[in-house]
Amino acid sequence: MNNKDIEQLNKWRLMLGKYASDQISFGQGSARYMEMEDVLDYLYSREYGEDSGVREEKGSLEDSNPTVSHWINKVRKLFPKETVEILEKQALDRYGMTELLTDREVLAKMEPNQELLKMILQLKGSMNRSVLEEAERIVKAVVKELMEKLEQRIKIGITGKLNRNSESVIKSSRNLDIKKTIAKNLKNYDKDREKLILDRVYFNSRVRKYNNWRIVIAVDESGSMLDSVIHSAVTAGIFAKLPMLDTRLVIFDTNVVDLSDHLDNPVETLMSVQLGGGTNIGQAVRYCEGLIDNPDKTIFVLITDLYEGGSVNELYATSRNIIESGAKMIVLTALDVNANPNYNRTVAARLVDLGAHVAAMTPEQLADWVGGVIS
Repeated sequence: MNNKDIEQLNKWRLMLGKYASDQISFGQGSARYMEMEDVLDYLYSREYGEDSGVREEKGSLEDSNPTVSHWINKVRKLFPKETVEILEKQALDRYGMTELLTDREVLAKMEPNQELLKMILQLKGSMNRSVLEEAERIVKAVVKELMEKLEQRIKIGITGKLNRNSESVIKSSRNLDIKKTIAKNLKNYDKDREKLILDRVYFNSRVRKYNNWRIVIAVDESGSMLDSVIHSAVTAGIFAKLPMLDTRLVIFDTNVVDLSDHLDNPVETLMSVQLGGGTNIGQAVRYCEGLIDNPDKTIFVLITDLYEGGSVNELYATSRNIIESGAKMIVLTALDVNANPNYNRTVAARLVDLGAHVAAMTPEQLADWVGGVIS
């Protein structure tokens, strides 16, 4: 058997797990694969409950179970980064290994990513001060990454408007003024060759409009909306940097919390979120109605799955008042990179009838929509 075959056999043996040890043995390089098996078994043996008949109780000369800290170290040593993130995510999501987030040493070794951020937001209430400080470092890292990924695209979506009356020095296909280019070069048309000879190509300029619009963003902080909460905090922080927008941010469950004073710090915004509890959407919409001073220059963004725990009639009545006042109202059933919504379609249909725009969007799509309104 050549090295390639041995490597393939070892991988199959690893996939089958230690219960296949009597039928298949590791080949060359077995020491490393046995280490990997121990690490995987520490996590995936949780799949077998006491009544499954799979776990066999017998004496053993194996090392005692590793601590979570030791397990994290082993995972990082043995597997590539992509696999580490998958193992950490399943440890948290599938097997509830919340000790990953309550031990500062362990938390410090975990890869900052959005799934870890979500778990931190869910468990931060049970963290002591030392662990919470480490958790905030991770939140900052993930928020920074999201800001860098979204900021330029969102700014372009809102501030980038083609000015057809002004020529641009930025020569890009996106700014190409086809009509002007053809009109100005018609005199150069070569009849014999049936071709238009271009002496010059013309481009439109991009201008910013400072309209002093107010955008009010209200976010449902129920657990099912967690991805949307994260992207709302980051998006609102980016909106707040734009001079043409006066941005307000509200989060709600059965209470309403105005976080407009913290827009320059999305980390503080996210650490203020209290997940769980009921949902009173109508109450939150009524609060936001009070933030509308100039309806003709106001955009109200309601981010929720529309599962109302309070009075749905209050939601309808207040929404009607906002729409009839002249303000633009958009209901986002999801605001995240996937924009995969799960929402109350009956309530959504009623709000559409009242004149609201209902959709699931990515932050970039929201920026394009807002840009279209204020232009």
